[in-house]
Amino acid sequence: MKTSRQLQSTLYEIDRRSYPAYKALQGAYDFGAYLLCIDHVQGDPFAAPSKLHVEVSGREAGFPRQLYDTPGKKIALQDYLTRVFGEQVSRVSHKAYGSGKSGLISVSRPGQEILERSCFTVDAGSGGLLVRLEVGFPANGRTIQAAQLEKILFEFLPECVAKSLFYRSLKPRTLTEVADLCEDQEFLRQAIARKGLTAFVANGSILPRVSGVSEKPMKEAVAFSSPASLEVEFDLPHLGKITGMGIPRGVTLVVGGGFHGKSTLLEALEKGVYNHIAGDGREYVVTDSSAWKLRAEDSRYVGNADISLFINHLPNKGNTTAFTTLDASGSTSQAANVVEGIEAGTKLFLIDEDTSATNFMIRDELMQRVVAEQEEPITPFISRVRALYEKAGISSVIVAGSSGAFFHVADTVIQMKEYVPLDITAKAKEAAKDFPELSTGRLRFALPDFGRIPRFSGSFGSGGRGGRESGRPYYGRGRAAYAAQEGAAGAQEHAKIRVMGMDGIQVDKNATDLRYLEQLVDPEQLCALAYLLVYARSHYLDGKRSLTQVVDALERQLEEKGLASLAERSYLPSGLCRPRRQEIFACFNRCRELKF
Repeated sequence: MKTSRQLQSTLYEIDRRSYPAYKALQGAYDFGAYLLCIDHVQGDPFAAPSKLHVEVSGREAGFPRQLYDTPGKKIALQDYLTRVFGEQVSRVSHKAYGSGKSGLISVSRPGQEILERSCFTVDAGSGGLLVRLEVGFPANGRTIQAAQLEKILFEFLPECVAKSLFYRSLKPRTLTEVADLCEDQEFLRQAIARKGLTAFVANGSILPRVSGVSEKPMKEAVAFSSPASLEVEFDLPHLGKITGMGIPRGVTLVVGGGFHGKSTLLEALEKGVYNHIAGDGREYVVTDSSAWKLRAEDSRYVGNADISLFINHLPNKGNTTAFTTLDASGSTSQAANVVEGIEAGTKLFLIDEDTSATNFMIRDELMQRVVAEQEEPITPFISRVRALYEKAGISSVIVAGSSGAFFHVADTVIQMKEYVPLDITAKAKEAAKDFPELSTGRLRFALPDFGRIPRFSGSFGSGGRGGRESGRPYYGRGRAAYAAQEGAAGAQEHAKIRVMGMDGIQVDKNATDLRYLEQLVDPEQLCALAYLLVYARSHYLDGKRSLTQVVDALERQLEEKGLASLAERSYLPSGLCRPRRQEIFACFNRCRELKF
Protein backbone atom coordinates (compact mmCIF):
# COMPACT_ATOMS: atom_id res chain seq x y z
CA MET A 1 0.00 0.00 0.00
CA LYS A 2 1.25 3.49 -0.88
CA THR A 3 0.79 6.80 0.92
CA SER A 4 -1.19 9.79 -0.29
CA ARG A 5 2.12 11.68 -0.67
CA GLN A 6 3.30 9.03 -3.12
CA LEU A 7 0.10 9.53 -5.10
CA GLN A 8 0.82 13.27 -5.27
CA SER A 9 4.36 12.59 -6.36
CA THR A 10 3.20 10.34 -9.19
CA LEU A 11 0.71 12.98 -10.28
CA TYR A 12 3.50 15.56 -10.56
CA GLU A 13 5.59 13.12 -12.59
CA ILE A 14 2.92 12.37 -15.18
CA ASP A 15 1.57 15.91 -15.56
CA ARG A 16 1.31 17.01 -19.21
CA ARG A 17 2.13 13.53 -20.45
CA SER A 18 -0.03 11.45 -22.77
CA TYR A 19 -3.27 10.15 -21.24
CA PRO A 20 -2.20 6.47 -20.91
CA ALA A 21 0.33 7.56 -18.27
CA TYR A 22 -2.61 7.79 -15.86
CA LYS A 23 -2.38 3.97 -15.65
CA ALA A 24 0.52 4.45 -13.23
CA LEU A 25 -1.97 5.61 -10.60
CA GLN A 26 -3.70 2.25 -10.19
CA GLY A 27 -3.34 0.93 -6.67
CA ALA A 28 -4.27 1.63 -3.03
CA TYR A 29 -3.35 4.79 -1.11
CA ASP A 30 -3.56 5.52 2.60
CA PHE A 31 -5.28 8.85 3.34
CA GLY A 32 -5.25 8.33 7.10
CA ALA A 33 -8.96 8.20 7.91
CA TYR A 34 -9.68 6.17 4.78
CA LEU A 35 -8.14 4.13 1.99
CA LEU A 36 -8.46 5.28 -1.62
CA CYS A 37 -8.18 2.58 -4.29
CA ILE A 38 -7.89 3.36 -8.00
CA ASP A 39 -9.16 0.12 -9.52
CA HIS A 40 -9.31 0.98 -13.22
CA VAL A 41 -8.14 3.94 -15.29
CA GLN A 42 -10.08 4.91 -18.39
CA GLY A 43 -8.34 4.68 -21.74
CA ASP A 44 -8.97 8.30 -22.74
CA PRO A 45 -11.01 11.26 -21.47
CA PHE A 46 -13.96 10.33 -23.69
CA ALA A 47 -14.17 6.71 -22.47
CA ALA A 48 -16.11 5.37 -19.50
CA PRO A 49 -14.91 7.09 -16.29
CA SER A 50 -12.23 5.57 -14.10
CA LYS A 51 -13.34 3.25 -11.28
CA LEU A 52 -12.37 4.05 -7.69
CA HIS A 53 -13.44 2.92 -4.27
CA VAL A 54 -13.04 4.28 -0.77
CA GLU A 55 -12.69 2.08 2.32
CA VAL A 56 -13.32 3.31 5.87
CA SER A 57 -12.65 0.98 8.79
CA GLY A 58 -15.46 0.27 11.23
CA ARG A 59 -13.50 1.94 13.99
CA GLU A 60 -13.10 5.14 11.97
CA ALA A 61 -16.66 5.13 10.61
CA GLY A 62 -18.09 4.64 14.10
CA PHE A 63 -21.65 3.58 13.19
CA PRO A 64 -23.42 1.83 16.11
CA ARG A 65 -24.12 -1.82 15.45
CA GLN A 66 -27.86 -1.44 16.04
CA LEU A 67 -28.04 0.49 12.77
CA TYR A 68 -26.99 -2.55 10.71
CA ASP A 69 -27.55 -5.64 12.90
CA THR A 70 -30.10 -7.20 10.53
CA PRO A 71 -29.84 -7.69 6.74
CA GLY A 72 -32.73 -5.29 6.16
CA LYS A 73 -31.29 -2.53 8.33
CA LYS A 74 -27.86 -2.99 6.74
CA ILE A 75 -29.34 -2.42 3.27
CA ALA A 76 -31.30 0.58 4.57
CA LEU A 77 -28.14 2.12 6.04
CA GLN A 78 -26.22 1.48 2.82
CA ASP A 79 -29.04 3.10 0.86
CA TYR A 80 -29.13 6.18 3.09
CA LEU A 81 -25.36 6.68 3.03
CA THR A 82 -25.37 6.29 -0.76
CA ARG A 83 -27.88 9.13 -0.98
CA VAL A 84 -25.88 11.35 1.39
CA PHE A 85 -22.61 10.65 -0.41
CA GLY A 86 -24.34 11.23 -3.76
CA GLU A 87 -25.55 14.65 -2.64
CA GLN A 88 -22.03 15.64 -1.66
CA VAL A 89 -20.56 14.33 -4.90
CA SER A 90 -23.12 16.17 -7.05
CA ARG A 91 -21.91 19.49 -5.62
CA VAL A 92 -18.33 19.01 -6.79
CA SER A 93 -18.82 17.03 -10.00
CA HIS A 94 -17.35 18.83 -13.04
CA LYS A 95 -15.66 21.48 -10.90
CA ALA A 96 -12.41 20.15 -12.33
CA TYR A 97 -12.26 20.99 -16.02
CA GLY A 98 -11.09 19.31 -19.19
CA SER A 99 -12.10 17.35 -22.28
CA GLY A 100 -14.74 14.64 -22.48
CA LYS A 101 -15.74 13.29 -19.09
CA SER A 102 -13.01 15.22 -17.28
CA GLY A 103 -14.07 16.22 -13.78
CA LEU A 104 -17.08 13.92 -13.60
CA ILE A 105 -17.59 12.39 -10.14
CA SER A 106 -20.54 10.07 -9.83
CA VAL A 107 -22.09 7.38 -7.67
CA SER A 108 -25.37 5.48 -7.94
CA ARG A 109 -28.46 7.65 -7.50
CA PRO A 110 -31.23 5.58 -5.89
CA GLY A 111 -34.91 6.19 -6.58
CA GLN A 112 -37.79 5.84 -4.13
CA GLU A 113 -37.10 2.16 -3.38
CA ILE A 114 -34.51 0.85 -0.93
CA LEU A 115 -32.38 -1.72 -2.77
CA GLU A 116 -29.16 -3.63 -2.28
CA ARG A 117 -26.45 -2.11 -4.48
CA SER A 118 -22.83 -2.80 -5.32
CA CYS A 119 -21.87 0.87 -4.93
CA PHE A 120 -22.00 0.81 -1.14
CA THR A 121 -21.47 -1.96 1.38
CA VAL A 122 -21.37 -2.08 5.16
CA ASP A 123 -19.42 -4.99 6.63
CA ALA A 124 -21.84 -6.81 8.93
CA GLY A 125 -19.01 -7.87 11.22
CA SER A 126 -16.71 -4.86 11.57
CA GLY A 127 -18.98 -2.02 10.46
CA GLY A 128 -16.45 -0.97 7.83
CA LEU A 129 -17.68 0.95 4.80
CA LEU A 130 -16.83 0.60 1.11
CA VAL A 131 -18.15 3.02 -1.50
CA ARG A 132 -17.53 2.64 -5.23
CA LEU A 133 -17.58 5.65 -7.52
CA GLU A 134 -16.59 6.81 -10.98
CA VAL A 135 -14.25 9.72 -11.73
CA GLY A 136 -13.41 11.28 -15.09
CA PHE A 137 -9.66 11.84 -14.97
CA PRO A 138 -9.06 15.36 -16.38
CA ALA A 139 -7.22 16.06 -19.60
CA ASN A 140 -6.80 18.82 -22.15
CA GLY A 141 -7.41 16.93 -25.34
CA ARG A 142 -5.48 13.78 -24.45
CA THR A 143 -2.88 15.52 -22.35
CA ILE A 144 -2.98 14.83 -18.61
CA GLN A 145 -4.10 17.69 -16.37
CA ALA A 146 -2.65 16.40 -13.07
CA ALA A 147 -3.45 19.57 -11.13
CA GLN A 148 -7.17 19.11 -11.86
CA LEU A 149 -7.11 15.47 -10.72
CA GLU A 150 -5.21 16.54 -7.61
CA LYS A 151 -8.14 18.86 -6.81
CA ILE A 152 -10.53 15.94 -7.09
CA LEU A 153 -8.51 13.46 -5.06
CA PHE A 154 -7.10 15.79 -2.41
CA GLU A 155 -9.78 18.46 -2.07
CA PHE A 156 -13.21 17.46 -3.38
CA LEU A 157 -13.25 13.76 -2.51
CA PRO A 158 -11.89 14.11 1.06
CA GLU A 159 -14.63 16.67 1.74
CA CYS A 160 -17.32 14.29 0.43
CA VAL A 161 -15.93 11.45 2.54
CA ALA A 162 -15.71 13.59 5.68
CA LYS A 163 -19.31 14.79 5.41
CA SER A 164 -20.97 11.47 4.63
CA LEU A 165 -19.00 8.40 5.74
CA PHE A 166 -18.48 9.08 9.44
CA TYR A 167 -21.13 8.74 12.11
CA ARG A 168 -19.90 11.87 13.86
CA SER A 169 -20.68 13.95 10.75
CA LEU A 170 -24.31 12.83 10.42
CA LYS A 171 -27.48 13.31 12.45
CA PRO A 172 -27.90 10.32 14.82
CA ARG A 173 -31.65 10.85 15.01
CA THR A 174 -32.04 10.60 11.22
CA LEU A 175 -29.95 7.42 11.11
CA THR A 176 -32.10 5.91 13.88
CA GLU A 177 -35.25 6.82 11.95
CA VAL A 178 -33.89 5.03 8.86
CA ALA A 179 -33.28 1.85 10.88
CA ASP A 180 -36.64 2.11 12.66
CA LEU A 181 -38.57 2.56 9.41
CA CYS A 182 -36.87 -0.49 7.93
CA GLU A 183 -37.66 -2.57 11.00
CA ASP A 184 -41.31 -1.49 10.88
CA GLN A 185 -41.57 -2.31 7.17
CA GLU A 186 -40.02 -5.75 7.62
CA PHE A 187 -42.29 -6.43 10.61
CA LEU A 188 -45.34 -5.41 8.58
CA ARG A 189 -44.30 -7.63 5.66
CA GLN A 190 -44.18 -10.65 7.98
CA ALA A 191 -47.35 -9.63 9.83
CA ILE A 192 -49.56 -9.54 6.72
CA ALA A 193 -48.54 -13.11 5.92
CA ARG A 194 -49.48 -14.26 9.43
CA LYS A 195 -52.84 -12.51 9.07
CA GLY A 196 -53.66 -14.24 5.78
CA LEU A 197 -53.23 -11.10 3.66
CA THR A 198 -51.46 -10.63 0.36
CA ALA A 199 -51.05 -6.86 0.73
CA PHE A 200 -51.63 -3.90 3.03
CA VAL A 201 -52.16 -0.22 2.21
CA ALA A 202 -51.92 2.10 5.21
CA ASN A 203 -54.45 4.85 5.76
CA GLY A 204 -52.91 8.18 4.81
CA SER A 205 -50.71 6.69 2.09
CA ILE A 206 -50.18 8.81 -1.02
CA LEU A 207 -50.43 6.51 -4.03
CA PRO A 208 -50.52 8.87 -7.07
CA ARG A 209 -47.15 9.88 -8.51
CA VAL A 210 -46.19 13.27 -9.94
CA SER A 211 -46.17 11.92 -13.50
CA GLY A 212 -45.45 8.90 -15.62
CA VAL A 213 -41.75 9.75 -15.55
CA SER A 214 -41.45 10.60 -11.85
CA GLU A 215 -41.90 8.28 -8.90
CA LYS A 216 -42.16 11.13 -6.39
CA PRO A 217 -45.52 11.54 -4.61
CA MET A 218 -48.10 13.88 -6.09
CA LYS A 219 -48.76 16.98 -4.03
CA GLU A 220 -52.35 17.51 -2.85
CA ALA A 221 -53.27 13.95 -3.85
CA VAL A 222 -56.16 12.19 -2.10
CA ALA A 223 -54.81 10.30 0.90
CA PHE A 224 -55.74 6.62 1.00
CA SER A 225 -58.53 5.60 3.36
CA SER A 226 -59.59 1.97 3.86
CA PRO A 227 -63.22 0.84 3.81
CA ALA A 228 -64.24 -0.22 7.31
CA SER A 229 -64.93 -3.82 6.27
CA LEU A 230 -61.35 -4.34 5.05
CA GLU A 231 -59.59 -2.28 7.69
CA VAL A 232 -56.96 -4.04 9.79
CA GLU A 233 -54.62 -2.83 12.50
CA PHE A 234 -51.01 -3.66 13.28
CA ASP A 235 -48.82 -2.64 16.19
CA LEU A 236 -45.41 -1.83 14.71
CA PRO A 237 -42.23 -1.90 16.85
CA HIS A 238 -41.47 1.81 16.43
CA LEU A 239 -44.40 3.61 14.77
CA GLY A 240 -46.91 1.87 17.01
CA LYS A 241 -50.49 1.27 15.88
CA ILE A 242 -51.20 1.60 12.17
CA THR A 243 -54.46 0.93 10.32
CA GLY A 244 -55.19 0.41 6.67
CA MET A 245 -56.74 -1.82 4.04
CA GLY A 246 -55.78 -5.48 4.12
CA ILE A 247 -56.22 -7.43 0.88
CA PRO A 248 -57.01 -11.03 1.82
CA ARG A 249 -55.68 -14.08 0.05
CA GLY A 250 -57.88 -15.36 -2.75
CA VAL A 251 -59.23 -13.56 -5.80
CA THR A 252 -59.62 -9.79 -5.46
CA LEU A 253 -61.25 -7.68 -8.15
CA VAL A 254 -60.61 -3.93 -8.39
CA VAL A 255 -63.25 -2.07 -10.43
CA GLY A 256 -64.41 1.49 -11.02
CA GLY A 257 -64.70 4.18 -13.64
CA GLY A 258 -61.84 5.42 -15.74
CA PHE A 259 -59.34 7.70 -13.99
CA HIS A 260 -60.66 6.84 -10.52
CA GLY A 261 -57.47 5.18 -9.27
CA LYS A 262 -57.68 1.46 -10.16
CA SER A 263 -54.33 1.27 -11.94
CA THR A 264 -52.78 3.65 -9.39
CA LEU A 265 -53.65 1.18 -6.63
CA LEU A 266 -52.28 -1.73 -8.66
CA GLU A 267 -49.04 0.13 -9.41
CA ALA A 268 -48.58 0.80 -5.69
CA LEU A 269 -49.05 -2.92 -5.01
CA GLU A 270 -46.48 -3.75 -7.73
CA LYS A 271 -43.87 -1.58 -6.03
CA GLY A 272 -44.95 -2.80 -2.58
CA VAL A 273 -42.55 -5.72 -2.98
CA TYR A 274 -39.82 -3.19 -2.07
CA ASN A 275 -39.30 -1.03 1.00
CA HIS A 276 -39.57 2.72 0.36
CA ILE A 277 -37.82 5.77 1.76
CA ALA A 278 -39.47 8.14 4.22
CA GLY A 279 -41.62 10.74 2.49
CA ASP A 280 -42.43 8.54 -0.49
CA GLY A 281 -46.07 8.17 0.53
CA ARG A 282 -45.92 4.39 0.10
CA GLU A 283 -43.72 3.60 3.10
CA TYR A 284 -46.46 1.37 4.50
CA VAL A 285 -47.76 -0.11 1.26
CA VAL A 286 -46.56 -3.68 1.60
CA THR A 287 -47.15 -6.56 -0.80
CA ASP A 288 -46.20 -10.24 -0.68
CA SER A 289 -42.54 -10.11 -1.72
CA SER A 290 -43.09 -12.76 -4.43
CA ALA A 291 -45.89 -10.81 -6.16
CA TRP A 292 -45.64 -10.89 -9.96
CA LYS A 293 -47.13 -8.36 -12.39
CA LEU A 294 -48.67 -10.38 -15.19
CA ARG A 295 -49.31 -9.02 -18.68
CA ALA A 296 -49.29 -9.84 -22.37
CA GLU A 297 -46.02 -9.40 -24.25
CA ASP A 298 -46.55 -9.59 -27.99
CA SER A 299 -43.49 -10.88 -29.86
CA ARG A 300 -41.62 -12.10 -26.78
CA TYR A 301 -39.44 -15.18 -26.95
CA VAL A 302 -40.76 -18.29 -25.19
CA GLY A 303 -38.51 -21.32 -24.70
CA ASN A 304 -39.85 -24.81 -24.01
CA ALA A 305 -42.68 -23.67 -21.69
CA ASP A 306 -45.56 -25.93 -20.70
CA ILE A 307 -48.56 -23.69 -21.43
CA SER A 308 -51.06 -26.53 -21.70
CA LEU A 309 -52.85 -25.25 -18.59
CA PHE A 310 -54.20 -22.48 -20.84
CA ILE A 311 -53.45 -23.48 -24.45
CA ASN A 312 -54.84 -26.93 -25.13
CA HIS A 313 -53.99 -27.39 -28.79
CA LEU A 314 -52.71 -25.38 -31.73
CA PRO A 315 -53.82 -25.54 -35.38
CA ASN A 316 -50.28 -26.36 -36.52
CA LYS A 317 -50.12 -29.28 -34.08
CA GLY A 318 -47.56 -27.43 -31.99
CA ASN A 319 -46.65 -29.02 -28.67
CA THR A 320 -48.09 -26.84 -25.93
CA THR A 321 -46.38 -28.86 -23.18
CA ALA A 322 -43.00 -27.73 -24.58
CA PHE A 323 -43.96 -24.56 -26.39
CA THR A 324 -41.23 -22.55 -28.12
CA THR A 325 -41.59 -19.47 -30.30
CA LEU A 326 -39.55 -16.43 -31.27
CA ASP A 327 -42.69 -14.34 -31.72
CA ALA A 328 -45.40 -15.10 -29.16
CA SER A 329 -48.91 -13.72 -29.49
CA GLY A 330 -50.60 -11.81 -26.69
CA SER A 331 -52.39 -14.89 -25.37
CA THR A 332 -49.47 -17.34 -25.63
CA SER A 333 -47.08 -14.83 -24.07
CA GLN A 334 -49.42 -14.24 -21.15
CA ALA A 335 -49.94 -17.98 -20.70
CA ALA A 336 -46.16 -18.42 -20.62
CA ASN A 337 -45.86 -15.58 -18.11
CA VAL A 338 -48.32 -17.28 -15.77
CA VAL A 339 -46.51 -20.62 -15.93
CA GLU A 340 -43.08 -19.01 -15.54
CA GLY A 341 -44.40 -17.04 -12.56
CA ILE A 342 -45.56 -20.27 -10.95
CA GLU A 343 -42.13 -21.81 -11.50
CA ALA A 344 -40.49 -18.73 -9.96
CA GLY A 345 -42.50 -19.27 -6.78
CA THR A 346 -44.95 -16.37 -6.86
CA LYS A 347 -47.91 -16.45 -4.50
CA LEU A 348 -49.69 -13.40 -5.94
CA PHE A 349 -50.52 -12.38 -9.50
CA LEU A 350 -51.19 -8.69 -10.20
CA ILE A 351 -53.15 -8.16 -13.42
CA ASP A 352 -54.53 -5.13 -15.24
CA GLU A 353 -56.96 -5.91 -18.03
CA ASP A 354 -55.61 -2.92 -19.99
CA THR A 355 -52.29 -4.71 -20.52
CA SER A 356 -53.73 -8.20 -20.89
CA ALA A 357 -54.77 -10.21 -23.93
CA THR A 358 -58.57 -10.14 -23.97
CA ASN A 359 -58.94 -13.66 -25.37
CA PHE A 360 -56.59 -14.95 -22.67
CA MET A 361 -58.56 -13.39 -19.82
CA ILE A 362 -62.15 -14.21 -20.78
CA ARG A 363 -64.60 -15.58 -23.40
CA ASP A 364 -68.10 -14.18 -23.03
CA GLU A 365 -71.27 -16.24 -23.40
CA LEU A 366 -72.04 -15.14 -26.94
CA MET A 367 -68.53 -16.00 -28.13
CA GLN A 368 -68.82 -19.41 -26.48
CA ARG A 369 -72.04 -20.06 -28.40
CA VAL A 370 -70.65 -18.95 -31.76
CA VAL A 371 -67.21 -20.60 -31.49
CA ALA A 372 -67.48 -24.14 -30.16
CA GLU A 373 -65.26 -25.12 -27.24
CA GLN A 374 -63.45 -27.77 -29.24
CA GLU A 375 -62.55 -25.11 -31.83
CA GLU A 376 -61.01 -22.76 -29.24
CA PRO A 377 -57.54 -23.76 -28.00
CA ILE A 378 -57.50 -21.22 -25.17
CA THR A 379 -58.79 -21.97 -21.68
CA PRO A 380 -59.15 -18.39 -20.37
CA PHE A 381 -57.67 -17.18 -17.12
CA ILE A 382 -61.14 -16.74 -15.59
CA SER A 383 -61.54 -20.53 -15.79
CA ARG A 384 -58.29 -21.12 -13.89
CA VAL A 385 -58.09 -18.28 -11.39
CA ARG A 386 -59.99 -20.05 -8.60
CA ALA A 387 -58.09 -23.31 -9.01
CA LEU A 388 -54.81 -21.38 -8.97
CA TYR A 389 -55.73 -20.20 -5.50
CA GLU A 390 -57.50 -23.27 -4.13
CA LYS A 391 -55.07 -25.87 -5.47
CA ALA A 392 -51.81 -23.96 -5.89
CA GLY A 393 -52.18 -21.26 -3.21
CA ILE A 394 -51.68 -18.41 -5.70
CA SER A 395 -53.86 -15.36 -5.13
CA SER A 396 -54.77 -12.77 -7.75
CA VAL A 397 -55.56 -9.06 -7.73
CA ILE A 398 -57.25 -8.13 -11.01
CA VAL A 399 -58.10 -4.64 -12.23
CA ALA A 400 -61.16 -4.74 -14.49
CA GLY A 401 -63.23 -1.94 -15.94
CA SER A 402 -65.15 -3.51 -18.80
CA SER A 403 -66.21 -7.04 -17.82
CA GLY A 404 -68.24 -8.12 -14.83
CA ALA A 405 -67.63 -11.82 -15.44
CA PHE A 406 -64.99 -11.93 -12.71
CA PHE A 407 -67.62 -10.98 -10.10
CA HIS A 408 -68.65 -14.66 -9.98
CA VAL A 409 -65.16 -15.93 -9.10
CA ALA A 410 -63.96 -13.07 -6.89
CA ASP A 411 -63.72 -13.35 -3.10
CA THR A 412 -63.39 -9.58 -2.65
CA VAL A 413 -64.53 -6.73 -4.89
CA ILE A 414 -63.11 -3.24 -4.36
CA GLN A 415 -64.47 -0.21 -6.21
CA MET A 416 -62.19 2.78 -6.61
CA LYS A 417 -64.23 5.99 -6.60
CA GLU A 418 -62.29 9.24 -6.86
CA TYR A 419 -59.24 7.43 -5.43
CA VAL A 420 -61.25 6.19 -2.43
CA PRO A 421 -61.70 2.38 -2.12
CA LEU A 422 -65.15 0.95 -1.37
CA ASP A 423 -65.89 -2.67 -0.47
CA ILE A 424 -68.73 -3.64 -2.81
CA THR A 425 -68.37 -7.41 -2.57
CA ALA A 426 -71.93 -8.05 -1.38
CA LYS A 427 -73.41 -5.63 -3.94
CA ALA A 428 -71.41 -7.19 -6.79
CA LYS A 429 -72.33 -10.75 -5.81
CA GLU A 430 -76.02 -9.83 -5.59
CA ALA A 431 -75.98 -8.15 -9.00
CA ALA A 432 -74.11 -11.11 -10.52
CA LYS A 433 -77.01 -13.42 -9.70
CA ASP A 434 -78.97 -11.89 -12.57
CA PHE A 435 -76.30 -12.85 -15.07
CA PRO A 436 -75.35 -16.43 -15.91
CA GLU A 437 -71.89 -17.51 -14.86
CA LEU A 438 -69.63 -18.24 -17.81
CA SER A 439 -68.87 -21.87 -18.53
CA THR A 440 -65.51 -22.83 -17.07
CA GLY A 441 -64.94 -25.19 -19.97
CA ARG A 442 -62.11 -27.63 -19.41
CA LEU A 443 -62.04 -28.15 -15.66
CA ARG A 444 -59.07 -30.48 -15.40
CA PHE A 445 -56.36 -28.65 -13.50
CA ALA A 446 -52.78 -29.84 -13.35
CA LEU A 447 -49.73 -27.65 -12.83
CA PRO A 448 -46.77 -28.18 -15.18
CA ASP A 449 -44.25 -30.70 -13.95
CA PHE A 450 -41.28 -28.49 -13.21
CA GLY A 451 -39.41 -31.57 -12.00
CA ARG A 452 -38.72 -32.59 -15.55
CA ILE A 453 -35.54 -30.85 -16.67
CA PRO A 454 -35.55 -28.90 -19.92
CA ARG A 455 -31.77 -28.78 -20.22
CA PHE A 456 -29.72 -25.77 -21.15
CA SER A 457 -26.93 -26.06 -23.68
CA GLY A 458 -24.91 -23.51 -21.75
CA SER A 459 -24.25 -21.17 -24.68
CA PHE A 460 -25.56 -17.80 -25.86
CA GLY A 461 -25.20 -18.58 -29.53
CA SER A 462 -22.32 -17.84 -31.86
CA GLY A 463 -20.59 -14.74 -33.10
CA GLY A 464 -20.49 -12.86 -29.81
CA ARG A 465 -17.47 -11.45 -28.11
CA GLY A 466 -16.24 -13.49 -25.17
CA GLY A 467 -17.63 -16.99 -25.51
CA ARG A 468 -18.96 -19.72 -23.32
CA GLU A 469 -16.14 -19.75 -20.80
CA SER A 470 -15.92 -15.99 -20.48
CA GLY A 471 -16.52 -14.90 -16.91
CA ARG A 472 -15.13 -11.37 -17.09
CA PRO A 473 -17.64 -8.71 -18.09
CA TYR A 474 -16.75 -6.00 -20.58
CA TYR A 475 -19.09 -3.37 -19.25
CA GLY A 476 -21.24 -0.70 -20.82
CA ARG A 477 -24.50 1.09 -20.05
CA GLY A 478 -26.98 3.47 -21.64
CA ARG A 479 -28.41 3.61 -25.15
CA ALA A 480 -25.14 4.88 -26.57
CA ALA A 481 -23.43 2.24 -24.50
CA TYR A 482 -19.82 2.70 -23.68
CA ALA A 483 -17.48 -0.06 -22.56
CA ALA A 484 -14.68 -0.20 -20.04
CA GLN A 485 -12.02 -2.84 -20.09
CA GLU A 486 -9.46 -3.55 -17.42
CA GLY A 487 -5.74 -4.04 -17.88
CA ALA A 488 -4.07 -5.43 -20.94
CA ALA A 489 -6.33 -8.47 -21.16
CA GLY A 490 -7.69 -8.68 -24.68
CA ALA A 491 -11.31 -7.92 -25.44
CA GLN A 492 -11.71 -11.51 -26.58
CA GLU A 493 -11.43 -12.58 -22.92
CA HIS A 494 -14.45 -10.50 -21.90
CA ALA A 495 -18.19 -10.60 -22.24
CA LYS A 496 -19.46 -7.28 -23.56
CA ILE A 497 -22.40 -5.98 -21.53
CA ARG A 498 -24.73 -3.15 -22.45
CA VAL A 499 -27.78 -1.81 -20.65
CA MET A 500 -30.39 -0.01 -22.75
CA GLY A 501 -32.08 2.07 -20.06
CA MET A 502 -35.07 0.11 -18.75
CA ASP A 503 -35.69 -1.60 -22.10
CA GLY A 504 -33.28 -4.50 -22.01
CA ILE A 505 -29.72 -5.77 -21.94
CA GLN A 506 -27.17 -7.01 -24.43
CA VAL A 507 -24.53 -9.64 -23.69
CA ASP A 508 -22.00 -9.81 -26.49
CA LYS A 509 -24.22 -9.46 -29.59
CA ASN A 510 -27.29 -11.02 -27.98
CA ALA A 511 -30.10 -8.74 -26.82
CA THR A 512 -32.79 -9.59 -24.25
CA ASP A 513 -35.96 -7.51 -24.16
CA LEU A 514 -37.01 -6.70 -20.57
CA ARG A 515 -39.19 -3.64 -21.16
CA TYR A 516 -42.37 -5.33 -19.91
CA LEU A 517 -40.96 -6.42 -16.55
CA GLU A 518 -42.77 -3.62 -14.76
CA GLN A 519 -41.44 -4.39 -11.28
CA LEU A 520 -37.88 -3.59 -12.30
CA VAL A 521 -37.34 -0.05 -11.00
CA ASP A 522 -33.68 0.76 -11.70
CA PRO A 523 -31.35 0.27 -14.71
CA GLU A 524 -28.78 -1.12 -12.29
CA GLN A 525 -31.07 -4.11 -11.74
CA LEU A 526 -30.87 -4.79 -15.47
CA CYS A 527 -27.09 -4.51 -15.32
CA ALA A 528 -27.02 -7.07 -12.52
CA LEU A 529 -29.22 -9.39 -14.59
CA ALA A 530 -26.67 -9.19 -17.41
CA TYR A 531 -23.89 -10.06 -14.98
CA LEU A 532 -25.94 -12.98 -13.66
CA LEU A 533 -26.32 -14.30 -17.22
CA VAL A 534 -22.57 -14.05 -17.80
CA TYR A 535 -21.77 -15.67 -14.47
CA ALA A 536 -24.31 -18.46 -14.95
CA ARG A 537 -23.05 -19.44 -18.38
CA SER A 538 -19.55 -20.07 -17.07
CA HIS A 539 -20.59 -21.76 -13.81
CA TYR A 540 -24.10 -23.28 -13.90
CA LEU A 541 -25.36 -23.67 -17.47
CA ASP A 542 -23.86 -27.12 -17.84
CA GLY A 543 -26.79 -28.90 -19.47
CA LYS A 544 -27.57 -30.77 -16.26
CA ARG A 545 -29.53 -28.22 -14.23
CA SER A 546 -33.11 -27.01 -14.57
CA LEU A 547 -33.76 -23.28 -14.59
CA THR A 548 -34.93 -23.50 -10.98
CA GLN A 549 -31.65 -25.13 -9.97
CA VAL A 550 -29.67 -22.44 -11.80
CA VAL A 551 -31.58 -19.59 -10.14
CA ASP A 552 -31.31 -21.31 -6.74
CA ALA A 553 -27.54 -21.50 -7.16
CA LEU A 554 -27.32 -17.84 -8.18
CA GLU A 555 -29.43 -16.74 -5.22
CA ARG A 556 -27.24 -18.70 -2.81
CA GLN A 557 -24.24 -17.02 -4.39
CA LEU A 558 -25.74 -13.56 -3.83
CA GLU A 559 -26.80 -14.37 -0.26
CA GLU A 560 -23.44 -15.79 0.77
CA LYS A 561 -21.00 -13.63 -1.22
CA GLY A 562 -22.99 -10.63 -2.44
CA LEU A 563 -23.00 -8.81 -5.76
CA ALA A 564 -19.20 -8.51 -5.64
CA SER A 565 -18.85 -12.22 -6.40
CA LEU A 566 -20.23 -11.69 -9.92
CA ALA A 567 -17.01 -9.96 -10.99
CA GLU A 568 -14.64 -12.58 -9.69
CA ARG A 569 -11.67 -11.77 -11.93
CA SER A 570 -12.12 -8.03 -12.45
CA TYR A 571 -13.08 -4.85 -10.67
CA LEU A 572 -16.75 -4.67 -9.68
CA PRO A 573 -18.79 -1.95 -11.39
CA SER A 574 -20.46 0.47 -9.04
CA GLY A 575 -23.75 0.20 -10.92
CA LEU A 576 -25.21 -3.16 -9.90
CA CYS A 577 -28.47 -3.50 -8.01
CA ARG A 578 -29.88 -6.82 -6.86
CA PRO A 579 -33.01 -8.00 -8.69
CA ARG A 580 -35.64 -10.25 -7.15
CA ARG A 581 -35.82 -13.98 -7.81
CA GLN A 582 -38.84 -13.39 -10.06
CA GLU A 583 -36.91 -11.03 -12.35
CA ILE A 584 -33.97 -13.43 -12.58
CA PHE A 585 -36.33 -16.14 -13.84
CA ALA A 586 -37.99 -13.68 -16.21
CA CYS A 587 -34.68 -12.51 -17.68
CA PHE A 588 -33.42 -16.03 -18.32
CA ASN A 589 -36.75 -17.03 -19.84
CA ARG A 590 -36.58 -14.09 -22.28
CA CYS A 591 -32.99 -14.68 -23.34
CA ARG A 592 -33.32 -16.02 -26.90
CA GLU A 593 -29.81 -17.48 -26.92
CA LEU A 594 -30.33 -19.78 -23.96
CA LYS A 595 -31.20 -23.24 -25.19
CA PHE A 596 -33.60 -25.44 -23.23
